[in-house]
Amino acid sequence: MATYSSSRRPCDACRTKAMAGSVVGEPVVPGQRVTVLAIDGGGIRGLIPGTILAFLEAQLQELDGPDARLADYFDCVAGTSTGGLITAMITAPGEDKRPLFAARDINRFYFDNCPRIFPQRSSLAAAMLALRKPRYNGRYLRSMVRSMLGETRVSDTLTNVVIPTFDIKLIQPIIFSTYDAKNIPLKNALLSDVCISTSAAPTYLPAHYFQIQDAASDKAREYNLIDGGVAANNPTMVAMTQITKTMLSRDKHALFPVKPEHCRKFLVLSIGTGSPSDEGLFTARQCSRWGVVRWLRNNGMAPLIDIFMAASSDLVDIHAAALFQSLHSDGDYLRIQDCSLRGAAATVDAATPENMRELVAIGERMLAQRVSRVNVETGRYEPVPGEGSNADALAGIARQLSEERKARVARRAAAACAGGSRCWSPAVRETLN
Repeated sequence: MATYSSSRRPCDACRTKAMAGSVVGEPVVPGQRVTVLAIDGGGIRGLIPGTILAFLEAQLQELDGPDARLADYFDCVAGTSTGGLITAMITAPGEDKRPLFAARDINRFYFDNCPRIFPQRSSLAAAMLALRKPRYNGRYLRSMVRSMLGETRVSDTLTNVVIPTFDIKLIQPIIFSTYDAKNIPLKNALLSDVCISTSAAPTYLPAHYFQIQDAASDKAREYNLIDGGVAANNPTMVAMTQITKTMLSRDKHALFPVKPEHCRKFLVLSIGTGSPSDEGLFTARQCSRWGVVRWLRNNGMAPLIDIFMAASSDLVDIHAAALFQSLHSDGDYLRIQDCSLRGAAATVDAATPENMRELVAIGERMLAQRVSRVNVETGRYEPVPGEGSNADALAGIARQLSEERKARVARRAAAACAGGSRCWSPAVRETLN
């Protein structure tokens, strides 16, 4: 088995070249694909993508050694709400300049911390409190995230990240990304502030305010943010838009011409946190009698918030699926989602030991399910004929990611030697060590 040094890290030049080559009409060349991981929002249901990502990273470790981490393979990791927190966990650098968390540790983090983020109260007490203020005060979440991420800023992540939020003062989405953070000082926020903001689901957790000061220009910018899920609970298309923005900043003609075969340069993995949509929670007859309170809180659910976030996730998936299908590259887009959640598992804050174990079991069940794609006409997920399980598909993605990385390492080493520099220059050692 190959070994994987703890100092290995994809270089910015390799990532930029991969992005720049993704739509400019060049042939698909190993080492020049753009790889994207997107993780939905969903509160405690983050245990579902946590389970799936642990499986994917284990597959990568079988190929490339026990120190392989997801951040080594994805050019862009995007996450909203709880997905934004996972994004930070697997891309923020620790003291050894490697990711703070291995994917296998994500679920343990949820088990250890979510009961204190979402302390369980009686239904009546919670309902009365929710009429006056957010259901949870968020103090433990803020303290824990700040302690975990410290002074790490968005520009410090080990790979490019994209984390959506929503500014309630400006009434518009605010997208934090590594690219913006490196080019716009007033968007280089503390990663902890971004995670707290993207997790601030209305009615559940308080909105988050912070300022960024730019000493060089003596300017400041304030942010008044809530959960990015109100705008982009599924951040797949936001991530692809940010990639496009990066390319346009370098070459205004980079998007043309685009031919169907060129979309194969994208490899996109999108992971949902489950949905109750197949269960038919409410009917028009029921909700036609609801007032404000019932729309905001109903049998442990928050229908208005749940509808907004589910609609956002599903619409993005339909858009992405239609895009890849129209370009004859639907095999390069994998969406893993389950639409049959019910009871406590369908909520975002049921942090009981029983429900958390159930969510892990749901993630394992999703791995065993057949690969499905959304029917763009009905919005329903349908098994793909001839495809295996999601676990099989992830094993295939792991092989592609491993081959892609090896091609980049080899090309970089060859370029260093061909350029007349010693093959053991610091830049090459960083890649090969």
